[in-house]
Amino acid sequence: QVQLVESGGGLVQAGGSLGLSCTTSGSSFSRRAAMAWYRQAPGEQRELVARILGNMGGRRTAYADSAKGRFTISRDDAKNTLYLQMNSLKVEDTAVYYCAAYKETRILSFITSAPPDYWGQGTQVTVSS
Repeated sequence: QVQLVESGGGLVQAGGSLGLSCTTSGSSFSRRAAMAWYRQAPGEQRELVARILGNMGGRRTAYADSAKGRFTISRDDAKNTLYLQMNSLKVEDTAVYYCAAYKETRILSFITSAPPDYWGQGTQVTVSS
């Protein structure tokens, strides 16, 4: 069983920056597993923010249009940690941010079309005007 624990959320003014971390644990976690950040604003559906493949996928990244140029996803497999650096934050970035991971056996077509297998509890990010 994989456990994901987010940290780093909080309140920030528009235009500011915030960094999120996600520490993973569990015997089944693998450096081959794709990981992602999602977010869910009040009254909205959960949406993908950014995704990063495992080492066999070259750690390729993908971003939602709303995150491109402002957010950076990265991972430190030695520390079993996923990161999301968020710059130039906007009020509309306010949401609960979730760390997520796929099973290491998932192929790319599944990763790009289906939700992750494991989820964290979420951390609140609030951007004030």
